[in-house]
Amino acid sequence: MDTISYQREESMNSKTMIEVSDLQRSLPMGERELAVLRGLSFSVATGEWVALTGPSGSGKSTLLGLLAGIDRPTNGVVKVDGVEISALPESRLAQFRNEKIGIIFQSFHLIQSMTALENVAAPLYIGPQRRKAHDLAGRMLAQVGLGGRMDHLPGQLSGGEQQRVAIARALVGGPGVLLADEPTGNLDSATSKQVLTLIREMRAIYN
Repeated sequence: MDTISYQREESMNSKTMIEVSDLQRSLPMGERELAVLRGLSFSVATGEWVALTGPSGSGKSTLLGLLAGIDRPTNGVVKVDGVEISALPESRLAQFRNEKIGIIFQSFHLIQSMTALENVAAPLYIGPQRRKAHDLAGRMLAQVGLGGRMDHLPGQLSGGEQQRVAIARALVGGPGVLLADEPTGNLDSATSKQVLTLIREMRAIYN
């Protein structure tokens, strides 16, 4: 199977934020199992920018799912901010993910019946900042250039604007880790550059 490669922009911070040891993930294929990831080990420091590269089917999205705690490894250990998320019970894992991990999806994953403001505020509704959810969401939308579009539904926004909402939602809780799964895959070239520039700007602000 083709392997995943890593391109790094290192951080001045030496604290380890992500630590992966002998990570393996296999998926059932009829009576057999397909080894998607085999023995991956690496670490990522706080503030470091790491791009995963590899052909389709090499396991990039599978790896991101494991780092986000959306999926469980077949074997191996995933630690985020010193916590072994691969061993957490589901209830604790959901809370940890909501507090520590921001995720940007290729297809935005916005709730169509909720405004941009409500979509960004949603992760805060179940946490200690729920009373300030709309205020914090409004500030974050302003930071990504959508201060005047807060009351718009996703269907009233362009693809680039929807991805900006998704970025704001991923960052509003102040996560230690931001994971992006092909965040520009559904965007044209010019909008893709704008979104990547925005992510870099947000990284500089919240590093």
